Amino acid sequence: MVYRIFVEKKKELAHEAKSLLGEAQNFLGIKNLEDVRVINRYDVENITKELFDIAAAQVFSEPQLDIVTEDVDTTGYSCFVTEYLPGQFDQRADSAAQCIQLISCGDKPTVKTAKVFLLSGKLTDEDIEKLKHYVINPVESREAKMDKPE
Repeated sequence: MVYRIFVEKKKELAHEAKSLLGEAQNFLGIKNLEDVRVINRYDVENITKELFDIAAAQVFSEPQLDIVTEDVDTTGYSCFVTEYLPGQFDQRADSAAQCIQLISCGDKPTVKTAKVFLLSGKLTDEDIEKLKHYVINPVESREAKMDKPE
């Protein structure tokens, strides 16, 4: 079974999102962009639900800094997701898998990560495509789907 969790920095600590907002407005000229949220998505398999719950609090997030949810409400936002290309090394996923293995003293689980970008404002399709092109490096990453794997 695949377990999924979403982890987002609390608003006042969301430096990556604030930086991307500033770059999009100033560098890319997307003036109608009002807010950006960046959420890390983790898909984990080959572990128990109990171990996943422990990892959610100890590996994937820092409770005092992050908001952890099992689903993301995209209502009112334009949304896109990025993930590493197959075969591309994902440091975040590998580190999480190693930490879970240390906690469990068992086999290394399979961890896959992605980033969910939520954009608010009166954006055109061209604005969204411009931002996707800026965020996605086709050498290492691609656009992904929000669907949970089986």
